[in-house]
Amino acid sequence: MLKHQGFNLVELVTTMVIMSALAVIALPSLQAIQLQVRSESNIKAIQHTVTLARNIAINYNIPVTVCPIVENQCSTDWQLGLAVFTDSGKKFQLEGNDKIIHIMNPFHDEDIVQYNRKAIRFQPDGLASGTNGTLIYCPKEHTSPYSKAIIINQAGRARFSTKKSISCKK
Repeated sequence: MLKHQGFNLVELVTTMVIMSALAVIALPSLQAIQLQVRSESNIKAIQHTVTLARNIAINYNIPVTVCPIVENQCSTDWQLGLAVFTDSGKKFQLEGNDKIIHIMNPFHDEDIVQYNRKAIRFQPDGLASGTNGTLIYCPKEHTSPYSKAIIINQAGRARFSTKKSISCKK
């Protein structure tokens, strides 16, 4: 008696058609999961970066700034990533004795990152007076259901927004 050791062509083609159909059905769900994970991980990294800056300001009794940097100055293009630096000289400029503490890489090309100020600046006592606001992260599109936000209050505390519908401005 012969043992059956493989698949015939009909079985192989049938299996490939079923696998292809399942892949087409599952792909949108996988993309949604990817956007959700990217959004959650980036907003948590931003919150950690902001908290680090505040802690450095308090512990070392020195002003600390968080912002995207272009040519040693704060930029309004938050897509570029974040830099944390001591800011003892001219506000919002990296100069002289200022030291870079942490650099966060640029965000995904398709994502939108917005803040209603040029920078977040913590005073030596940890206050963010004058630079408090809401930092919004929208993955892929302005009205993504996976958009997240961090609110920095005047006391310098950063918390996640509980708002259900967050969108970035066009």
